[in-house]
Amino acid sequence: MFTYLNPEVRARLIEQGKLFRIDAEGQLLDARLPVAPGAHAINLLGPIPLPLQLPGVHLTVQWFAAVRSTELGQVESLAGELRERGGQHLFSHLASFMAVNSVLVIGEPGDEPLVRVHSNCLTGDVFGSERCECGPQLHSAIARIAEDPQGGYLVYMAGHEGRGIGLWAKAATYLLQDGGEDTYQANRSLGLPDDSRDFSDAASLLKHFAAGKRIRLLTNNPKKVDDLAAHGVTDLAVQKHVTGQSEWNRRYLEAKRSWGHHLDEDDIQRP
Repeated sequence: MFTYLNPEVRARLIEQGKLFRIDAEGQLLDARLPVAPGAHAINLLGPIPLPLQLPGVHLTVQWFAAVRSTELGQVESLAGELRERGGQHLFSHLASFMAVNSVLVIGEPGDEPLVRVHSNCLTGDVFGSERCECGPQLHSAIARIAEDPQGGYLVYMAGHEGRGIGLWAKAATYLLQDGGEDTYQANRSLGLPDDSRDFSDAASLLKHFAAGKRIRLLTNNPKKVDDLAAHGVTDLAVQKHVTGQSEWNRRYLEAKRSWGHHLDEDDIQRP
């Protein structure tokens, strides 16, 4: 099932222009050549037409799957060992080694595309949990970009669960929050950072897809803006992105506001 590990398929996809590689600055690299040790390179597969059916949204986007060369190299090495041992039935375990990010190209992006860099959230994006506003933010971002005359991009960061602590630790923080701690206090109680997300790959992807364009970024989080700027994405304008408030997540939003998110009292209290 892991055809991207098959050298023959890989060569064919490269020839078709469906598998390519970029560096940290978003510039194209030769995907046929080995990556230098320690180099920051990202492999992408796409574009892949992806019809979406979401609340209030029905459209087809172009999907690109992205993974760091370092992680892909580790998986390919393990795959070779499994083949030699006749352990192809264990290939499903290889998926746990990779955080595969995604880029959705929505509409025909213009000179000032609307962009959302969205951290994955299983509980909110998939289960529809109201303990956060992640699911509504994701759906609303896709709808806003689709409706915008400039079109744009949604960058979905797969390794960002719980602001980077992972799903297991996130579940523990929920239990601590139920005991009275806020979302940041719960992280600290576990000995974890307030926010350990890495936006370097998101920056590289934006520098490739939105090269030379002024980005209008959907976010309330100034740290996200600062992190992208630190990696070279500086030509951007921030657009507020508030949605999904509920009684369940009001305390969570208040904690985000106290931590510096650009949220007004009306944003939190609004039903």
